[in-house]
Amino acid sequence: MDILYRIKNISQDKSFLRKIVAITIPIAIQNFLNTTLNFIDTLMIGTLGETTIAAVGLANKVFFVFSLLLFGICSGSGVLTAQYWGKREGENIRKVLGISLILAILASLLFTIPSIIIPNGVMTILTNSDEAIKIGAVYLAIVAISYPFTAITNAYVTLLRGINQVFIPVVISTIAILTNVALNYILIFGKFGFPELGVAGAAIATLIARIVETSSLLIIVYVRKGPAAAKISEMLNFNRNFLGKFFHTVSPVIINEFMWGLGVTMYALVYGRMGDASMAAVTVSQTVEQIMQVIFISISGATAVILGNELGANKLEDADNHAKNFIFIQITLSILVGILFFFIRDPIISLFYVSDEVAGYIRLCFLVYILYMPFKMFNTMNVVGILRSGGDTKAALFIDVSGVWFIGIPMAVIGGLLLHLPIFIVYALVFMEEIYKSILGIIRYRKKKWLRNIISTDSLL
Repeated sequence: MDILYRIKNISQDKSFLRKIVAITIPIAIQNFLNTTLNFIDTLMIGTLGETTIAAVGLANKVFFVFSLLLFGICSGSGVLTAQYWGKREGENIRKVLGISLILAILASLLFTIPSIIIPNGVMTILTNSDEAIKIGAVYLAIVAISYPFTAITNAYVTLLRGINQVFIPVVISTIAILTNVALNYILIFGKFGFPELGVAGAAIATLIARIVETSSLLIIVYVRKGPAAAKISEMLNFNRNFLGKFFHTVSPVIINEFMWGLGVTMYALVYGRMGDASMAAVTVSQTVEQIMQVIFISISGATAVILGNELGANKLEDADNHAKNFIFIQITLSILVGILFFFIRDPIISLFYVSDEVAGYIRLCFLVYILYMPFKMFNTMNVVGILRSGGDTKAALFIDVSGVWFIGIPMAVIGGLLLHLPIFIVYALVFMEEIYKSILGIIRYRKKKWLRNIISTDSLL
């Protein structure tokens, strides 16, 4: 009965549906373009061999941890941006942008500098395969230069999403992806008179694409003007009280994403010591899975924006009802997508140049992912979209980080390093964290600590 009521509630709320479509689709397109690029990168690099796939996959774990730290900064900033936009306070939005830009650029340098200076040392942390270290270091030393550009882009994109201007990031991503794919083809394989550079070519292509992406974004934002076209003086016009409000809300999110990312990197350390075949299987599996979950991440992003706008405007009842609608949509869709994924997994695997052994591992890893999919997507929605929208960031921090460090990592170490189980079984053990997080997440969601306006006292700032 509750299912029928929820379907009726969603179908009759035309304004809610229009908001979902208007915000989710552009975010989904952008995320899809980005994940498709990773997919194409893996396909192209895959022609160079399984060790190369494993090496680049491990090297990209550095970017993965950085991107999660960056996501923490931007996601936390997005909470404030969305609520400020609900009250149409453009001045405070620009202050949030200034702080997030400073933090994002500083975070990028923490990863860029060691990756350029000691790439072999960084790769040694991730794997004990000499060949993977050698290949990965070449890729990492070049691609790490792109991290500061990624930081700037993400800070502005977060602001644009928070004020419901979601089509500009789509245009920018399209430009960057077309640039990256074209340069990948030219530089990896040595086309049109260019030298054949292999993994170095892939890294150079990514670097150039990121520079083009950032430059195009800034040009479009400042030519169009609007809330995102902030002057430096406006971005730095914050005082101690405002800074305190920012860090009170954002710091748990930053810690959350960094600790979660560090934990997930620990998984990579285990996978990297299970052999190149296991690492190649995980790299391919996770690349495809990222495409499968694009829509869910996009809905979660739309949830944070819509609920944040409503909470900032003191529409608490609407936010409560719409949160329930979002959860219903997310879980239902995850089941449907999982069923589809089950039937198309073999044609997808056939696209990759891998051995029968690796293909078998990938097939079973996909099956594990499908079984855990509803739990994982609920957790994404709850932590990123609902709890954070109302500033319940400390609870989100505990749920997310404890799942990785108390469940996932011990399972990975026991299964992969102590018991030497096959990669797909270790994968299944690691995913047990999603069930744990779902239980804690449901309990916290029902307490409704997130259902509040966190900027109501900002007139004092």
